[in-house]
Amino acid sequence: MAHKSGFVNILGNPNVGKSTIMNALVGEKLSIITSKSQTTRHRILGIVNGDDFQIVFSDTPGIIKPAYKLQEAMMQSVYTAIHDADLIVYVTDVKEKIDKNRETLNKIIDSQISLILVINKIDLGSQEGLEQLVERWKTIMPRAVIVPLSAKEKFNTDNLLNIILEKLPEGPAYFPKDQLTDRHERFFVIEIIREKILNNYKKEIPYSVEIEIDSYKEQDSIVNIRVLIHVTKESQKGIIIGHKGKMLKKTGTEARKDIEEFIGRHVYLEMYVKVTKDWRDRPGAVKKFGY
Repeated sequence: MAHKSGFVNILGNPNVGKSTIMNALVGEKLSIITSKSQTTRHRILGIVNGDDFQIVFSDTPGIIKPAYKLQEAMMQSVYTAIHDADLIVYVTDVKEKIDKNRETLNKIIDSQISLILVINKIDLGSQEGLEQLVERWKTIMPRAVIVPLSAKEKFNTDNLLNIILEKLPEGPAYFPKDQLTDRHERFFVIEIIREKILNNYKKEIPYSVEIEIDSYKEQDSIVNIRVLIHVTKESQKGIIIGHKGKMLKKTGTEARKDIEEFIGRHVYLEMYVKVTKDWRDRPGAVKKFGY
């Protein structure tokens, strides 16, 4: 049997479950998952290997109308993902309005790239409602294969993987067969800390934060990590730290436990908060942070 391979880019609006689907397909938690929109800021590759195939999945930021430079950079990665895929998996859910962000949806439809439409969260709707939704999507994406599923319940995700395999073109492996992702360990340390901030803080605070690793020193039995948490203004610094440092300590303790589990070693984690005024709207700062 010929070897199959390809780049499968997962696209969709915020909070439809793209990251949950990516993690389910890869079998590892590579993308952070929270109830907040715009959780994913970067494209993250997850690689699934078999003897005769390699699927390179790409989780992307949710489709939004940009309000500042950071969001413009996030959306640029989405536009790139529309055109550099062998296969697009467009994710919606049973609650989402079909015409949401229709301009970007039309770009996906017009791309002529092979297309799978995933209707997620079917556990939250009725069979009758799902059937009606499928018929409506058929008129919008007539060439797409439609796959209803529940990523949270891992229902029908195996079927989605089989359909992806059927649609993959023949080709060589793009990465070593034992490689899981294109990202380094430090990237996932940052993502774990950012996930805890998303979960522990409200309103605008998580969206004003960027994480930077100031130092990362590996020793025989422990990894010493020093992290800077950048915020956009002084008032946010106090909120992140909390009364007598309680919130920062709570966030750090939760992050350290997950980092230790991820890297398989003991971790000493130091976190400091720094005001980097209006970093989200400064092209130099946005670029510095890898966007």
